[in-house]
Amino acid sequence: MKRTLAFAVIGASLLGSGVAFAEKGDWLLRVRAVNLDMENKSEAIPALAVPADAIQVSDKVIPEVDISYFFTRNIAAELVLTVPQKHDVDVTASAIGSFKAGSFKHLPPTLTLQYHFLPDGQFRPYVGAGINYTRISSVSLAVPGVTPLQLDDDSFGAALQAGVDVALGKNVYLNFDVKKIYIDSDVKDGTGAKVSRVKLDPLAIGIGLGWKF
Repeated sequence: MKRTLAFAVIGASLLGSGVAFAEKGDWLLRVRAVNLDMENKSEAIPALAVPADAIQVSDKVIPEVDISYFFTRNIAAELVLTVPQKHDVDVTASAIGSFKAGSFKHLPPTLTLQYHFLPDGQFRPYVGAGINYTRISSVSLAVPGVTPLQLDDDSFGAALQAGVDVALGKNVYLNFDVKKIYIDSDVKDGTGAKVSRVKLDPLAIGIGLGWKF
């Protein structure tokens, strides 16, 4: 029993040891590598015999920088930034078979409000929720020999988040982060008429380092 209590005390002291993760007014800068795994849901295009979910946008690993500001030891706001990312688009089935439809770029800054658990622990999990704004540009899409295609310029959607910071030193942290980001857009023909709607809704899984200052 004494040995069990001793291990429990040591474990608790390790989890609670070190300097507090963050105080009111602190900033945290993280750099992550993030894999975007697209959900790829889309409406059918009967006129072209394109079935539902046949429009596929490529997955991609992207660089990400995020900045967090702590309102209290537990509550923070995080702004996620990156650079415009190019994605290829394929259609897996249609009246003319499968084909490469082209590409587009998107810029998806995301703002979340987070709650951080165990601010004095070595492992500091958190959850968050917020909003994503995606700017779509450089659209180069078409059905070969039929018509050019366009996408909406903007998308607004929710973002959900969970992650953990692991203390490596006084102000340095290893970070694991998962986000579900809701991004969608109408697909339009050359006249501007809607022909389909795509839901990218990527699962963003990231790993990186953070610095508190």
